[in-house]
Amino acid sequence: MKATNKFTLVPLTLILGFLSFCTVSFVSNSYSEKKPLFPYKQAGLTERQAAAHLISRFTFGARPGDVDAVVKMGLEKWFVQQLNGNIPDEDLLNRLNDYDALKLSNAEILAKYPRPVNVLRMAVKEGVIKKDSVDVSDKAAYRKELAPYAAQKGFKPQRELLRQFASQKIVRAMYSNNQLYEMLTDFWFNHFNVSASKNDCAEFIPVYERDVIRPRVTGKFTDLLLATAKSPAMLMYLDNFNSSGTNTQLTLNDNLYLKKRLEEKMKNRFGDSANEMVDKIRKGRRGQGLNENYAREVMELHTLGVDGGYTQQDVTEAAKVLTGWTVYPMGDFGSANMIRKMIETVGEDRFAEKGFVHEGDFLFAASRHDDTEKKILGNTFVKGRGYEEGVQLLTMLAHHPSTAAFICKKMAVRFVSDNPPSTLIDKMVNTFQKSDGDIKQVLMTMVSSPEFWNKEALREKTKSPFELAISSLRSLNAKVELPYQIYSWVEKMGQKLYYYQAPTGFPDKGQYWINSGSLLNRMNFGLALANNKIPGVSFNLLALNNGHEPESAEDALGKYGKLLMPERDLTQTLTRLTPMLNDPQLKKKIEDAAGSKSVAQNETMQMDGEQMAEQTMQIDQLQNKRGQRNRETEKTIDNLLVENNMLAQVVGLILGSPEFQRR
Repeated sequence: MKATNKFTLVPLTLILGFLSFCTVSFVSNSYSEKKPLFPYKQAGLTERQAAAHLISRFTFGARPGDVDAVVKMGLEKWFVQQLNGNIPDEDLLNRLNDYDALKLSNAEILAKYPRPVNVLRMAVKEGVIKKDSVDVSDKAAYRKELAPYAAQKGFKPQRELLRQFASQKIVRAMYSNNQLYEMLTDFWFNHFNVSASKNDCAEFIPVYERDVIRPRVTGKFTDLLLATAKSPAMLMYLDNFNSSGTNTQLTLNDNLYLKKRLEEKMKNRFGDSANEMVDKIRKGRRGQGLNENYAREVMELHTLGVDGGYTQQDVTEAAKVLTGWTVYPMGDFGSANMIRKMIETVGEDRFAEKGFVHEGDFLFAASRHDDTEKKILGNTFVKGRGYEEGVQLLTMLAHHPSTAAFICKKMAVRFVSDNPPSTLIDKMVNTFQKSDGDIKQVLMTMVSSPEFWNKEALREKTKSPFELAISSLRSLNAKVELPYQIYSWVEKMGQKLYYYQAPTGFPDKGQYWINSGSLLNRMNFGLALANNKIPGVSFNLLALNNGHEPESAEDALGKYGKLLMPERDLTQTLTRLTPMLNDPQLKKKIEDAAGSKSVAQNETMQMDGEQMAEQTMQIDQLQNKRGQRNRETEKTIDNLLVENNMLAQVVGLILGSPEFQRR
């Protein structure tokens, strides 16, 4: 969505200063990890500076008092606690209770949030809608005609599922006590990226993050790789679900036996239509040939890296190994339902005898597996081993030396600097190989190394839009009751979470995020937030300073700069921002930049009636939820902000400053 004119009137001096600062300063260098004694003193850091550095790397931003808390606990103890990831999170869990869709299985999601095309098929099949009466190209009319039928069946639109899922990410990043787990979940999801922009993948993404990524973020890399390979989200996203070869081990007699047994059992249940159903099922189970998408990406992006030493022939052979890795049929729509009934009718034991493997939502379809001998990276895969060939391949890739180097460098880039020193990567690789890819041990090696604490690594990383938004909210100790409003701002700043189309995931270097357009939107976010223009977000600026009102704009800049960016040298930042406080047009420019309309209100102009009603309902529900007592409290806070508009302006400038963009 394009920004309105009101969001473009940002002080030119700030933009130019920001751009020049980024050109000179967004460079990198350093990291560390291993023993539970952190060598920060060797780098000339105080304990408080080291604590602030830890927080900047392994949380989504420091809240008021976090540095004090880490120092009091001890840096090593705090980090080990974060690595273990078992700190009680009752407040977070209570907040997540509002999102009922997050508890559903893939099958339950398909049943409750079906794709419109499946709803149409059901409506046509039941005679509720005539097949030729719906113009699918006219989306508004299409939804209007299907709405009564969908409501009767209890179906909900998929956008509500994705709205809940996006909101939970904001809530977790804001409120989780186990911040490192949230950081690692974000990192590994991005590494094993799947995109909601691919329709047949979107519905599986919530369970993918919840059950595949999140439980394994500090475990063994091999386990994480295998779990992603068998996930419906990945199987659909990279098209391996329909990759097939020819299995000569399943002979013609076997197929005839299975067909005959199927026909007998199906006829008892479905009568004379059984033969026709069996033919449809068998046609539906035929593969669409070899697909190399996943085999290529699992080598290039998930394990070995683009320079990992594999060839195109290795990709083709790996794709053959992975034929038959598909999704277990679920849902009650079309051929999927019939295929599941076939398996249930014939019996899984019989299929298991023939090499079929069913684990949760994963199915290895032996009849679609290429059972010939293959050779990959010099290793021979003997024919006839079926599912075990795929396990052998992925285990081999996970333990390859190129994988250790690729994964460790990527982790170092994420948590240390855009250009990590080779000495640090070598230490991490050594730990990766000795520990059988234990992610927790690799992280400990990184943080225990002198390179992690090198002063050149401090504040070297550039925040992504998501990191900027969450760190801003956490620094203000804000309360967020409409998290999707924040999601909308993150998208506006250039990061549409869960929708990055390429399997690479979002780039993790500052040059990707920093350009004149993105800087403008980042500054606008800071100004809008500080000036209380984002619905569902509340905070008390005076409370951050123990209720004391600053004596002047200059005093506010100094004090709140230290509060929002603890343990940093703010000399350059104060020098850049102080002249702006004397600009007679500053108040008007900031008001114009923050705008009189929220992101949600601006987006409403582009919404259809149904979406607009849904947005309005959310805000109404929030107001009712707060109750009169909370509303009175927030009126007091709002009045303070109005009376101290100068303070809001100063905080907006700090949040939009180049220094706050760093972590």
